[in-house]
Amino acid sequence: MILDAQPGIRVVGVAGDGVECVELARRLRPDVVLVDIRMPRLDGLEVTRVLAGERNGGEDGPNVVVITTFDQDDYVRDALRYGACGFLLKDASPALLVEAVRAAARGDALVSPAITVRLLGELQRGGPRGERYADGAAAGLSARETEIMRLVAVGRTNQEISEELFLSLSSVKTYLARIQAKIGARNRVEVAAWAWENGVVTSRPG
Repeated sequence: MILDAQPGIRVVGVAGDGVECVELARRLRPDVVLVDIRMPRLDGLEVTRVLAGERNGGEDGPNVVVITTFDQDDYVRDALRYGACGFLLKDASPALLVEAVRAAARGDALVSPAITVRLLGELQRGGPRGERYADGAAAGLSARETEIMRLVAVGRTNQEISEELFLSLSSVKTYLARIQAKIGARNRVEVAAWAWENGVVTSRPG
């Protein structure tokens, strides 16, 4: 009801379990799929793996937004690796839900700030997979790009970054696109994960 009431958004299908979700997604070809981590028959993690894997394999698959709770952080980390492009808490406001769907439809990503800080902080504490780039310069990032990456990593939206750094919204988007290209990230979720894993950010600002 919330999504159908929004201009430019149409709910084309509702699935009762994970298997039906995959089947409907393949048949109806939606731009975005919302999945719960815990679903009957096939959980949200496997649905994400299947649908995001098809998209990354060159098929016209949907972008997947995962609904989660704090006690499921390990599942969310796996969903990130499988290609989910957004994460919301189950108690997210209607406005945040709508914003997440619109972001996913654009190929962008939206993550509840609380999830970003807690989840990606766990990634940082778990250690990087490769060489650490404490200031971002060794990865080819400018000082401004590193600054924006740090803000993305602690859950700031593009609008908040724009206001904090006195940049236009279009400039923030341009910088973010450059950052993604330089580190090989598909969306802001992967930018944030890269920042935490490589030591570009190590704590949440006060």
